Amino acid sequence: MQPKPPISYRQFTQRHPRIAEGWETIAAAGREGPLDEKTIRLVKLGLAIGAGREGAVRANIRKALVAGKSLDEIDQVMALTAGTLGLSETVAVYTWIRKALTKEKKRTER
Repeated sequence: MQPKPPISYRQFTQRHPRIAEGWETIAAAGREGPLDEKTIRLVKLGLAIGAGREGAVRANIRKALVAGKSLDEIDQVMALTAGTLGLSETVAVYTWIRKALTKEKKRTER
């Protein structure tokens, strides 16, 4: 089961259902192939990190946890980006990941 998307995403997709439908079609097409869901989550996390998209990083953290990825696997993806992105960007990503993990932990403790 996928985590519930943030309210802003749900509001946007309710207001623009055709865009949401198109997005889902693109996402489904991208999942076609030999990669399993766990691997897809890590690849998408790496792409979000590389693109510097904090919201996408947070979303992919939530989805990676649901797909059964461990903190060590998530940390390794982050660590792999250091050589390409540099230290300052990687430290920024580290803070995004920690915020997402803290928020997810609070959500699951309720």
